[in-house]
Amino acid sequence: MADRDAAEAYLEGYAQILAGACATGRRLTRNELATLRAQGERAAEAGLGLRFLVRAHLSAAQDVRASLRGASADHLLAAVEQAVDAFAEGHERAQRLAIRQQEAARREFIDDLLHGRSDAGRLAERAERFGLLLSHAHAVAVARGTEPYEDGYAVTRGIEASLAARFANRRILLTTKNGRLICIAPGDEADVLGFFAEQAYAATDGGQVAIGRPHPGVGGVVHSYEEALNALDLAARLPLEAPVLHAADLLVYPVLTRDRQAMADLVRSVLGPLQQARGGAQPLIDTLDAYFHTRCVAAEAARRLSLSARAMTYRLERIRRLTGADPGDPGDRYTLQTAVVGARLLDWPDQPL
Repeated sequence: MADRDAAEAYLEGYAQILAGACATGRRLTRNELATLRAQGERAAEAGLGLRFLVRAHLSAAQDVRASLRGASADHLLAAVEQAVDAFAEGHERAQRLAIRQQEAARREFIDDLLHGRSDAGRLAERAERFGLLLSHAHAVAVARGTEPYEDGYAVTRGIEASLAARFANRRILLTTKNGRLICIAPGDEADVLGFFAEQAYAATDGGQVAIGRPHPGVGGVVHSYEEALNALDLAARLPLEAPVLHAADLLVYPVLTRDRQAMADLVRSVLGPLQQARGGAQPLIDTLDAYFHTRCVAAEAARRLSLSARAMTYRLERIRRLTGADPGDPGDRYTLQTAVVGARLLDWPDQPL
């Protein structure tokens, strides 16, 4: 009975419109259609479902049918079709507007959250609407693929569905930013971000995922997000090829670059002589990088660089002669490897030091 009473508020004048149209066999007027659309909009704003309202309209039409005779009754179906169509149009228009407003509010919240904007208290209040309790620690995972991704894309929807099916009762927020997929989860639930990383790596056709460390409070999300972004940036510059990167495992790199001038001096003094080689320093830096990444196994490094064993041996000897440091010596190896990492981070020799 309560539902019928709720529907009645949005059927006002409907019976009179039908009766008037059937009396002369005319189509509904522009004003009548506008009235029905407006009622549909108000019903949507009140949260009433369209199917329930359509049934109410059909039921009311049955009451009108009982009072009609002959040609007037024959015209009822056409009038009902016009009326319900106009009402549904208004209802759907209001629904679309509400969805757009919700999407805009969600996007504004995501931007404020990831950039640390807005008052902390207000941000925490808004976060609860999206399932986050910012009084707790959170960690952020960021995935990039071969193409940019946005909310509503098939990849995004698929990962969101997988997370919902696996962690239905967890406080998780999946979104996108600048073409990357982002997952925010409680800091003590590493399994959530691990699962997200697996799903994102598979769905993005071999992309790369970085996971920031857990941090407490409103600013903790920003901190973890920036750590994940920095990890992806490091992976591109060094390069690091692992599908999943943990910011906690990469803390040595920010330490190395904290004193940029000291690192630049190290690169210049240790690797600068390589510029005298035919072809410049870059091929020999690549040689050292492959050598160190294969745990100083020359044959494996040669395969990685598509070189013969003889060419690899020649390059290593050339490096030793130019720099005075032996890549095979443990003491020299540390200095050379640190300098190679510095060259990658400073984009040398492409960029001047």
